[in-house]
Amino acid sequence: MTIIDETGRVGKEAVDGTLKSVSAVTKGFQQLAAETTDFTKRSYEQSAQHFEKLSQTRTLDKVIELQSDFAKSAYENWVSQATKVGEIYSEIAKESVRPFEGLFAGFKNVDPFKAS
Repeated sequence: MTIIDETGRVGKEAVDGTLKSVSAVTKGFQQLAAETTDFTKRSYEQSAQHFEKLSQTRTLDKVIELQSDFAKSAYENWVSQATKVGEIYSEIAKESVRPFEGLFAGFKNVDPFKAS
């Protein structure tokens, strides 16, 4: 196989890999958008429920207890969400690079001085 043939093959594989990579990134961003939307909805619902409980509370001790519980829960949910988002970004990076892993492996077997 000549270097011209090999260059053509690598070029085609690069284009194919780029399309696969862009597709993986697009799917990952769609997953991120869905996950963020779900988290936002859950967070809003939890906040509304918390406000409802606070509005029905009559003692300061109970208000402080409810607020402390809500703050702890909100923080735990946020950390969990941040972990999920980090995992999704990591998966996007892995999937977007995967099409290019073996792209240039064939070049080491090509003789650049071979005429045909």
